[in-house]
This record gives sequence, C-alpha cells and structure tokens, in this order.
Amino acid sequence: MNDKQLESILHEERLFPPAAAFSSEARIDESRLAALHAEAEADHEAYWARMARELLTWDKDFTVTLDESEAPNYRWFTDGELNVSRQCLDVHLDERGDKTAIIFEGEGGDKRRLSYRELTADVCRFANAMKARGIEAGDRVVIYMPMVPEAVVAMQACARIGAIHSVVFGGFSANSLRDRIQDAGAKMVITADGGHRGGQIVELKEATDRAVEQGCDTIETVIVLRRADSGCQMQDGRDIWWADAIAGQSNQCAAVPLNAEHPLFLLYTSGSTGKPKGIQHSSAGYLLHAKLTNLWVFDLHEDDVFWCTADVGWITGHTYVAYGPLAAGATIVMYEGAPTYPDAGRFWSICQRHGVTIFYTAPTAIRALMKFGDEVPAQYDLSKLRLLGTVGEPINPEAWIWYHEVIGEERCPIVDTWWQTETGGIMISPLPGAMATKPGSCTRALPGIAVDIVDEAGDSVTEPNAGGYLVIRKPWPSMLRTIWGDNDRYIETYWERFQNRFYVAGDSTHRDADGYFWIMGRIDDVLNVSGHRLGTMEVESALVAHPSVVEAAVVGRPHEVKGEALFAYVVPRGDRPTGEAMEALTRELRNWVGEELGAIAKPDDIRFADNLPKTRSGKIMRRLLRAIARGEEITQDTSTLENPAILDQLSGKA
Repeated sequence: MNDKQLESILHEERLFPPAAAFSSEARIDESRLAALHAEAEADHEAYWARMARELLTWDKDFTVTLDESEAPNYRWFTDGELNVSRQCLDVHLDERGDKTAIIFEGEGGDKRRLSYRELTADVCRFANAMKARGIEAGDRVVIYMPMVPEAVVAMQACARIGAIHSVVFGGFSANSLRDRIQDAGAKMVITADGGHRGGQIVELKEATDRAVEQGCDTIETVIVLRRADSGCQMQDGRDIWWADAIAGQSNQCAAVPLNAEHPLFLLYTSGSTGKPKGIQHSSAGYLLHAKLTNLWVFDLHEDDVFWCTADVGWITGHTYVAYGPLAAGATIVMYEGAPTYPDAGRFWSICQRHGVTIFYTAPTAIRALMKFGDEVPAQYDLSKLRLLGTVGEPINPEAWIWYHEVIGEERCPIVDTWWQTETGGIMISPLPGAMATKPGSCTRALPGIAVDIVDEAGDSVTEPNAGGYLVIRKPWPSMLRTIWGDNDRYIETYWERFQNRFYVAGDSTHRDADGYFWIMGRIDDVLNVSGHRLGTMEVESALVAHPSVVEAAVVGRPHEVKGEALFAYVVPRGDRPTGEAMEALTRELRNWVGEELGAIAKPDDIRFADNLPKTRSGKIMRRLLRAIARGEEITQDTSTLENPAILDQLSGKA
C-alpha cells in the first residue's frame, strides 16, 4: 500500500432506494437529475447563469457570469444588482403575504407566529432603527442573540440596507465576542439581556459589556432585546432597548439594490491555531445556492413546515434558517432552548405540535437522543415527517439506521449533507426523490459542483475505496470570497497546497465502487498507525455500532513504536462501568472493533465518560480530547462547553 494514501476500512452495504410515491411528487427525479448534471458538465458558467436568472429576481441583470481575473479570488455575476432581503421577503408578499414564515417556540413554552407580511414589517422597522443610529451600507454589525425571531429580523434588516452582519453564537464567551468585534471593526452590537438554555439564563448583555469594555473602540451603539428580564445594566448614550429603538419607526424601508459581490456577512470559524477566520460571503452567489439547495435537497413544497435545529450563530442557521428557506417561501420553525429540556422528548414534541414535515439536525443530537431509548419518540405522533436530514459531521451508520427506523418510521428519506462554512451551502448530498442512499454516505455532488479526491501529488484517486483529499475543481457561486482582512491567509488555507489548482476542503474522503462519497474526518484527524493512515470517523462508527455504546470520539496520541496510538472516549448506555465491568467492556470493545475493521484499528486506550465535551451547539471539542489523551495542560477557552465539569472526568480526576 502507498503509505501516503488514506485507507478506508469501513464497509457498509445497505442500500435504501427512494419510495416510488415520494419520487413521483419530488421536485427532482432521476431523469431530471441526470439532465442537470449533463447541462452543468457541458457548460459550467451557462448552467449557473440560468439558475441565477430563474431563481433570483435581479434589480439589474448581469452580463458577466464568472470573473476569474483574480483567481483564486473568484467573483460571480459581477455587474448584476439585487437585494437579499427583498428576495426573502418582498417577492412573496403578493402570493403568500399571509403565509406563516416563522413558527417560534421558546424554551419556557411561549409561542409566536409571524407571517411574511408581519416579518417584512418588523424587518423594515428595525432597518429604519439601524439607519437612525448611523448604520450605512458597508458598516459591520455584530449580532449576539438567543435563537429568537428577532435574530432573523436583525440579519434581514442588515441585508436590507447593505450593512454586513457577523452573527456570533450566543454560547461564545466575552473574549470570543471581543475578538470578532475587533476583527470586523463593528459599529454596532445587537444583543439581548439574556437567553434561555437548559433551564438557565445565558447572560448575553453582561458578556457584551465585558467584551466591548476590552478595547472595542469602534462600537457606537448596543441595541438590547428584552428577552430574559434579567435586570441587565444599560450604559447611557450607547445602549438602547430594542423596543425603544423601533418605536415610531416606519414599517416601510426600501431594499437597497446592491452589487452581486457586496459582502452579505462575515462568519468567524475557529482555526486550530491563530485567531478566528472571518469567512466572507457575497450576496447573489450565496443566496442562489441557499435557495437552490433548500428547494432541491429538502424537496420543499408550499405546505411544508421545515425545522433546521441549528442556531443562527452557525452557517447552517444562516443558510437553512435565516436565508434559504425564506427565499424559497417556506414556513420555518425556530426553537430557543436545549434539545433535552425539560426532558428528552422536546424535539419530538415540537415536531408533533407544529406539524413539522422536514427535520434537519446534527448527528451529535441524534446520538444524544438515542441514549434515552426508543420509547421516548414513540410517545409522539411523528407521522407528518416526510424527510429527514443530517448536518455537521459524518453520521455513523447505526445512528443513521436509528434515525431511519425510529424517527422516520422507515418511510422518510434521509439526506446526509456535506458542506462547510466556507462553501456557503450543501455540496454533496442525495436528492431524495432521485437517489438511493447508504447509511453513512453523503452520496454524490450536486449538479454544478465539481468534487474530486486527490492524493498528495494532486492527482485524482480513481481506485474504489482509496481515500485522499476532498477538493473542488471548479468555482461555484456560494464559495467564500476571502478571509476578512487577510487574503493571504485565504489563499494559504484553501488553495496553496495544490498550487491554487483547486479548493482544498481539509477533509479526508473515499469514493466507493458506486461513486458515492464517504467523509472520513478532517485531514487533521487522520492518524498514522504503524504506517497505515486511518480516519478516526470509521473507528468511531465501529464503536457506536456496539449495543453498549451511545457515542464515541477517537483521537491520536504519540506512540514510540506505532507512531500514533488510538485513544477512544466512549459514552456507554446506562451507567459508566467501573472495576472489573470496565475492564471486561474494554476488552469486548477492542475485540469488536477488531472484528469490524481489523486489528490495526483496535483502540489502545478506552476511557468511559458520561458524555463528551461539546459546545452548546453540539460540536465535539476534539482538541480538548487530544490534549487529555497526550497528558497536556488545557490552555484554550472552555467557556463554550455545555458541561465544563466533564473535563475532570475525562482526565481521570473524577
């Protein structure tokens, strides 16, 4: 074996074709999908130009589809003009103005519904309030809010007047907020007195004050939504309550036509080293892909109720809550709180009460809810669900099967989607009426997305099940434009590895004999064990397939003989084992992985825990796990952890 080539040791043979009844009603069936692929392959630019004119309403039509003059800083539809907020709101008012746009449920049970007409009026009032406080096109505005409709109102209001928003997840610390405010040079922060999460109040205004007081000299105004009634402090001359800011403002505000390349938002992602990266997205190209993927991947129909559980502080919440579904005229659900509050049935209760038909969530949430048993979702009527989706990381096959059987009741297609903050929208996914699915595979790239796998030399890997770097060979409209204020870092991070020939996603991947893609984890998570390069995701999937395991995370630690050894953190079903029971389960799991994947993949160490260190959005903080496995001191910020106390347990201190 070429020791530079990534191996796949996971074999999944189960195949789930789409039901004939679903395909017959789907937007995209097998024949149309084939035609779309053929059109995109024949003329990449003409394909995207047609999509842009059919799906978007232009204030000024474009004559240039793709500008490659400054590649790899690609630009799309460069002389066209439109407004993103107008695409999401105004274009619907004649046809569906009274249709529900947002169904909101707070963690405490409060509920609201906003029609497209009401949402448009709220956006206009808030846009006027922002203008009254001196915000103009091109100004940066940081949004640091709970998951409430006003967060979407603030985002849409920025888009309406051309302000560039940067949403910061409400679970981030004051220091993280400060860093993002400073890097963006923001003039305004929009926040709330607090938000509700897991029965607790998240003190957002207090964190905002601490952030702004640490050298955020560009901030002129802080607008505060009264949400938690937590008695926050207000600074005269700088702070204003949301209700006071919009008082007397008109519910009419013309959407400003903006160049297609006008930055819509910055979204900061944490790198493994260095300061966070401000990913910059455009207006037209981003919205085109957001709308298209909502329509195609989720097979959106007029009467659907679409619930993407992501917070708007993440890219998933941008594309599949705040922009894409609204551009498609959909009804969306927003939920403020934790998925297990006050009990593990909260997600399923919301699906039942609001008639959710499309449900899109993360594998971490699915695995967490699996732990509570099949009897919890069985208490709820989930019969209106017709499509399920996963996002955020590869889903292990056993979680996929549970999702299919228990939540989807064996009738709902599952769209396992691969994409990134940087790509703007879904890139690889089944189209549910056109393709058979395999548990754990995101299947094939969408039409117009030129995905490939290459080796260390940048040559295509054509052998089935041989892995390599996931790359995208052609530019696409929703791609990131740069890293805010640091274009050299943009080129170095995403293009330089292969001399700017193609975008490097940073994920390791293999493609099976049917041409289906299988994401094996971040390249950084690939381990070199005795000369074999293994993706950690496959070992995690094998562990979770054991009936005693709910969740697992695998990292590497240095080994003087093997190079790297596999260190597994396992969340068991039921109580955490101790003593002889722990030793017995450790032996059983090591042998199980050996049977599933081969002896090379047996974990050298297994540590049992009640849960894994996750952010409040459900993302496993693998860098913490690597530090613990290597016996290193944890120096990074842990304020975003859902349960900071778990670190002592994982370290063997509790």
